[in-house]
Amino acid sequence: MVEINGLLAGRKALVTGASSGIGAAAARVFCEAGASVFLVARREAELASLTAELTAQGHTAGYAVADVADPGAARAAVEAAAERLGGLDAAFNNAGTATVPAPLHLTDDAAFEDVMAVNVRGTWNCMKHEIATMLPGGGAIVNNSSVAGLVATPAAAPYIASKHAVIGLTKAAAEYAALGVRVNALAPGTTRSEMMDQWFALNPGLEERLHTMAPLPRTAEPREIAVAAAWLLSDAASFVVGATLPVDGGWTAR
Repeated sequence: MVEINGLLAGRKALVTGASSGIGAAAARVFCEAGASVFLVARREAELASLTAELTAQGHTAGYAVADVADPGAARAAVEAAAERLGGLDAAFNNAGTATVPAPLHLTDDAAFEDVMAVNVRGTWNCMKHEIATMLPGGGAIVNNSSVAGLVATPAAAPYIASKHAVIGLTKAAAEYAALGVRVNALAPGTTRSEMMDQWFALNPGLEERLHTMAPLPRTAEPREIAVAAAWLLSDAASFVVGATLPVDGGWTAR
């Protein structure tokens, strides 16, 4: 296991999409690394359970139920995080959704709107208020994109467009480094999650086919992505700005 103790010592971190998968793993990893955390997602039962787990371990943690696609809800969540933690100097914008795979010309407009609302508008909504909150004292933000933000994958046009946009927003916000706020992105490859497990169940053999697309032929565990996010948020990545870090087993190297 990668040693991360102290990597985020004293940091006050917000994690969106924290009810499961990469987000929940990030909450645990950030606490392990020394941060206090505030968790945001749409499912209260999962958030409450994870918050209770973390506080029982002696960590400082809180949560808010919010749909980050709603500008008002995103702002309220950031404000609640800063109030609960006594400030904010780290944020992992991980909330995201995807569509059922389909050719572009057969994809419903509603599916496009939903993916863009959560993945792009949600990231935008959170970044605006995270940056404003961090500017007085500095901080770091990581936006979760995907390998689909770097290359196209079949039958997923709305998702591909949204994850490319997340990388664009990350690059646009790189200028804030001059004011003390670093913004970067992650591009995870195939990673274990509720969504991916559902896709694998509906498409027998899909997981194995995806494995053939990367030099490291396996599905990543959420913790592996979370550790990369922790590194980008830490001072160890102090000169990394506006970058997108693939955590994909080599998928995009081919």
